[in-house]
Amino acid sequence: MKGWLPAAVAAVNGILIGSAMVATRYVIAEATPASLALWRYFIGFCCLLPFVLLSRRVPFARRDILPIAVLGITQFGILIWLLNYALQYITSARGALLFTTMPLLTMLLATALGQERITLNKTLGVLLTIAGVGLALGEKALQRGGGAEAWLGELAVVGSALAGATCSVLYRPYLKRYPTLQVSSFAMLAAVGFLAVLSAGEGYFSALPHFSSIGWLAVLFIGINSGVGYYLWLWALGHAPATRVTVFLALSPITATALGALLLGETITAFSLLGLSGVALGLWLANQEERRRKPDLGAAPGLDSAGRGL
Repeated sequence: MKGWLPAAVAAVNGILIGSAMVATRYVIAEATPASLALWRYFIGFCCLLPFVLLSRRVPFARRDILPIAVLGITQFGILIWLLNYALQYITSARGALLFTTMPLLTMLLATALGQERITLNKTLGVLLTIAGVGLALGEKALQRGGGAEAWLGELAVVGSALAGATCSVLYRPYLKRYPTLQVSSFAMLAAVGFLAVLSAGEGYFSALPHFSSIGWLAVLFIGINSGVGYYLWLWALGHAPATRVTVFLALSPITATALGALLLGETITAFSLLGLSGVALGLWLANQEERRRKPDLGAAPGLDSAGRGL
């Protein structure tokens, strides 16, 4: 597996998430947080289902069914529900900035579980991407929102970042055991069931959906985006360390800023360009380390990266 391929896939996913955030902000006023997430992943699951039916499948071990379902509910259900909830109280820019703490949380959790180790390059890379996103978003990232309940939105975003970090670390054993397409579709189906229960609790099924025409287009875009994006996300997690994959989430707010300039006529400032440079440097640092360590592993069979006997 070429070292650049998982990074490229993670980068594409980061861009897809950024575009979905813009569409979500547009349509969130027409739906409840749970119902929008329900439509998002129901459409995403429908996009994946034909490919699942045509692909080779490996039966899940009975002990793995519940953990994969719980990870799916957390990754595709709770995380997105928290984000949708947060966007009712804070700006999308501030939400995007807070969500970029996910790679930092992932690195800390992966290190605590012994899957990765904290290094200078990796730490500087993660921190540079967060700082770069802050610069790129500028004053918009400092705007808390219009109400006294903004802290609820901020807390919800941090909770969603923690949920994403936890799943990014815990998915890896199952992605090594089963095909990515099979894991992603089953996880998404479990999330759809969970979100259907949440939507029922919000009274969503008491009437037919009432999206506007443009709203339906936005929902369809978000759903297809999610089906493709989360397949790519899980594939990358199965082929690279979790921190290396999640750090590319910094491209999401950069994408949202670029789309705002392209579609809404928003101004890209000098700080935005400086922030983009910071994100690029951070991504390079976070990934540079992996390329440097690989020759050491191959040059001395029977030794680990520190030169100790296996």
